[in-house]
Amino acid sequence: MSILFAVLIVFGILLLIVLVIGGMGVGIYNRLVTLRNEFKNQFAQIDVQLKRRHDLIPNLVETAKGYMAHERGTLDEVVAARNGAVAARQQAASDTTDPNAVAKVVAAEGVLTQSLGRLFAVAEAYPDLKANQTMLQLQNELTETENRISLSREAYNESVRNYNTQREIFPNSLLAGIFNFGPASLYEITDPGDREVPKVSFT
Repeated sequence: MSILFAVLIVFGILLLIVLVIGGMGVGIYNRLVTLRNEFKNQFAQIDVQLKRRHDLIPNLVETAKGYMAHERGTLDEVVAARNGAVAARQQAASDTTDPNAVAKVVAAEGVLTQSLGRLFAVAEAYPDLKANQTMLQLQNELTETENRISLSREAYNESVRNYNTQREIFPNSLLAGIFNFGPASLYEITDPGDREVPKVSFT
């Protein structure tokens, strides 16, 4: 009788341990899912602002084209950079958990920022373009969009840091490996030139 009682106690203790560990595992899994969904949602906010930026650029180029007939190369460069950025953004939006896709967005947006900077530098030589109301409105919208992108990027990076921290600490790292919670990539701008918002106001 005492042996049976001891076996039942041991079994009860083991069952309790399994339930506690299982409960912890479920809690960790759910926390990782929540944090992953959070950074994906934050990337979606960046995506909205990048799309707005990309949608403004064709109008900007069309407006400038009427005044900058001899600057075809600069305009074509902006269009090509914009198309590359759109493609990178769409690829990353389809899988925000792919760190390489986010890195491609950062690189493509850097190229676009630099080409826009060159466009505005060249546009300085065209007084009529500088005074064009459509151009001025587009510049204001672009500046506002750049500011929103910056804020969205900060929120995204914060959510990525939270997610990466949770997936790396023990014992979370064990479940992260088992359930393929891979690392998320920060939206980091490494080239100092890419950090500068294009000069979009003529003075």
